[in-house]
Amino acid sequence: MTEVNKQRLKLLYLMKIFSEDTDDEHMLTLPQIIGKLKAYGVDVERKTLYQDFALLRDFGFDIIGEQTQRNYYYHIGNRPFELPELKLLVDSVQSAKFITKKKSNALIKKLEGMVSKYEARQLQRQVIITGRVKAMNESIYYNVDKLHEAIATGCQISFKYYRWNINKEMELRRDGDWYQVSPWGLMWDDENYYLVGYDADEKKIKHYRVDKMKWISVVDKRREGKEEFKAFNMPRYTKSLFGMYGGEEMQVTLEAENGMVGILIDRFGKDIPIKPVDADHFRTTVVVAVSDQFLGWIMALDEGVKIVGPEAVLERMKEKIKLLNQVYKG
Repeated sequence: MTEVNKQRLKLLYLMKIFSEDTDDEHMLTLPQIIGKLKAYGVDVERKTLYQDFALLRDFGFDIIGEQTQRNYYYHIGNRPFELPELKLLVDSVQSAKFITKKKSNALIKKLEGMVSKYEARQLQRQVIITGRVKAMNESIYYNVDKLHEAIATGCQISFKYYRWNINKEMELRRDGDWYQVSPWGLMWDDENYYLVGYDADEKKIKHYRVDKMKWISVVDKRREGKEEFKAFNMPRYTKSLFGMYGGEEMQVTLEAENGMVGILIDRFGKDIPIKPVDADHFRTTVVVAVSDQFLGWIMALDEGVKIVGPEAVLERMKEKIKLLNQVYKG
């Protein structure tokens, strides 16, 4: 690189040095700044640095100079995001179930680039989440982008849809046939992204887990179901399908029909143990917050899933069934 080009890059190197090596707690003297520029192959005099600082300030780069005893120290002031704001974003990304672990780490790494290398350390491992079930579909970023494109242009989409099988493998629904629906909205609930779309064949609004959609493409055909979606109540629909529940955490053993394995994996993660009972049933032990909402969730699965232990939880379910029987008696 020629000396002229090095000098042209000087302002960019200065911005890089201030962004990465300084913050409110970490400052640099002029000799230190000169040394860092020299490491990039740029020689500079003290006098010209003052002019460079003025140019960067005119551009909107907040360079602050402070005198401490006989030395002058420089650091960057305002940034696009403050550290507490980035901590909040990092916590949200790390906690989000619909973002895969790999994508979470990549996104957090990019957020770390918006603060100094010292503050970036404070953004690492901000949230400790025990047993968090993360999505396993690496393409969810691009799925969401493609769905937004289809919604914005008012076009239909086609895709293939997956589900879990008894071997904890993802298999295509409908024997691999394509789905074609009219997308009308995306909702984020129960820590998952869902597409809300109109199925013209069944003439009704349906929802689809975005992380289980594959090979999404925009179809050159106008959306259908406008009137149906206009009458659609998204919050009420969401509330009726998904619920949060809390209570004392316990290990609970469930026995279920093989066809229910996907529901249990979606709720508790792929690492749950699967132990066959017979050709049609299996058992698994999961850690759950035992509450009336959890018992209600089990009841909603009908005879497909039942509690077999521990005895205290089984007795609680029997008492709940007795109570409901009294409520609806006659």
